[in-house]
Amino acid sequence: MNRRFFIAGAGTLTLTNLLAGCGDQSRPTLRVQLLKNSLPALVLSLFRKEIGQAFALDFKPESQVKVLFEQLQALHRQPAANEKKPSSFPLPIPFMASKAPQIPDLVTLGDYWLAKAIQQKLIQPLDPAQLQNWKNLPQPWQTLVRRNAEGQIDPAGKVWAAPYRWGTVLIAYNREKFKSLGLKPPQDWSDLWREDLRERISLLDQPREVIGLTLKKLGKSYNTQELNKVPNLKEELSRLHRQAKLYSSNAYLQPLILGDTWVAVGWSGDILSAMAQNKEIAAVVPKSGTSLWADLWVKPAQVSNNSSSELAYKWMDFCWQPQIARLLSSQSKGASPVLVETKRTELSKELQKATLLLPDPEIISKSEFLKPLPTTALEQYKSLWLETRLGPAATGA
Repeated sequence: MNRRFFIAGAGTLTLTNLLAGCGDQSRPTLRVQLLKNSLPALVLSLFRKEIGQAFALDFKPESQVKVLFEQLQALHRQPAANEKKPSSFPLPIPFMASKAPQIPDLVTLGDYWLAKAIQQKLIQPLDPAQLQNWKNLPQPWQTLVRRNAEGQIDPAGKVWAAPYRWGTVLIAYNREKFKSLGLKPPQDWSDLWREDLRERISLLDQPREVIGLTLKKLGKSYNTQELNKVPNLKEELSRLHRQAKLYSSNAYLQPLILGDTWVAVGWSGDILSAMAQNKEIAAVVPKSGTSLWADLWVKPAQVSNNSSSELAYKWMDFCWQPQIARLLSSQSKGASPVLVETKRTELSKELQKATLLLPDPEIISKSEFLKPLPTTALEQYKSLWLETRLGPAATGA
């Protein structure tokens, strides 16, 4: 998943400026590798004040979640600290001694990558007893991170991550184009099949998302496993394919901004960033519900329990404090899960109006995270996707 790749550097005070030189080997240091622009710098500044000068902070942003996942894989491949590497030198050379890599205490990971991280033993479970604000998380977000050893969602499973930010998949459109042509703006997934939008739509290059929104249009779940039992699914997906001008997971907004497409389906983080810079772009949350995504804190498997580990729990808990949740939501392109069940009247006027960031509770109740599916189900998605994009010959049908 290349979510939020399009505008990685837009519109926030960078953490790099705030954190330059923060690492201090003389003090216990909290080391975090996080997704760029997923955290307002002010949140980190407030955390620094709360913990005082006894600890140091070392936060390093990366532009893509995929890179963070690959860094976890690289950590897993590294030899243990006491494992000697073979050397071509007969005698040890002091100045050539290799430094042990600094293992981060926490890493940002998207929920899409969580199952793989568990299966590959890249991360370790968290202890919810050390998270006082765990109880403030709505049930869907708690369920999302409770997994078994295979990475499948399991209500009795261990807690493998701490969700700190979430968003949706939206329908964005060029308001100027719709206004000039006298067209009604889209409101739900079914509008993507309108004849006046033929070859005017950018779709994500993601089988789960595109097949999922088609399932939603048919009144089914994004996580449907037996696709061959869904009436008209293949026909509806073929019709949607004819509506699409392009498929892309990282360049779907440029054609919309340029007017080459009139509608784009994409992740809210990308779209909200684009809207802040391009007033002709508008967006809606599909009324029938949509797919959800989440950014999570995960703990690398190599991290041991020490003072930095305790500080990591304090940091995760800090992100869930109500006032911090509000700050994160108002200054980020994602919302804190803590605010999902908060009454609108208790939010700031800014957040009350931010219906793309915090959709109506009724829409959220109809929306779903993309759950990990069994291999047999994933093969059905892959086969249907190839047949839709390339024709029956692609699957040997």
